[in-house]
Amino acid sequence: MELILEKKHENRIEFSAKDVTTSIANMVRRYSVSRVPVLAMDSVTVYDNTGSFWDEYVAHRLGLMPVTTPRKTPKSAEIIFSLDAEGPKKVYSEELKSSDKGIKIALDSIPVVTLGQNQRIRLEGKAVLRNAVKHAKFQAGIVSYGVKEDGKFKFMVESFYQMPPRDVIERGCDEIVKDIEELEKALKKKK
Repeated sequence: MELILEKKHENRIEFSAKDVTTSIANMVRRYSVSRVPVLAMDSVTVYDNTGSFWDEYVAHRLGLMPVTTPRKTPKSAEIIFSLDAEGPKKVYSEELKSSDKGIKIALDSIPVVTLGQNQRIRLEGKAVLRNAVKHAKFQAGIVSYGVKEDGKFKFMVESFYQMPPRDVIERGCDEIVKDIEELEKALKKKK
């Protein structure tokens, strides 16, 4: 198999793959989209909210914000994000404080809520490591491919900023290898 990087952007890459079957290309795509573990806020506790947005609305917005996910994040990781803000102002994701200095909301400029005069919000959100099989908020990005006239597969990988786009593919392939190893172990036990 030969891979050729064609384009590279901040959160997007395009590459060609030679000598790959459709089933392998599709397996890499599906694993990269659905099986790569990603941190996302799974629960939010609101202590004080005198703003005009419901607690559930704010919790939903926080759950969809991309959280940086280092490669060696343990499966049992629980990262707490806290927010304490008072209006009048727009509250952005950069104001969420993480319990782990190496993990944060991937983009600082995502609006969380707008607070009016004398309005306040105080909350904590817990980010956990899961994959998109559980929920789409745990999806690392988008992976697509097409077949070129010369038979090569042209892949496009766009990260949702939790990790570089190259990592989306690499971690997807890591998950494939793990599943193959587990299958081999299971088959050996059957003998």
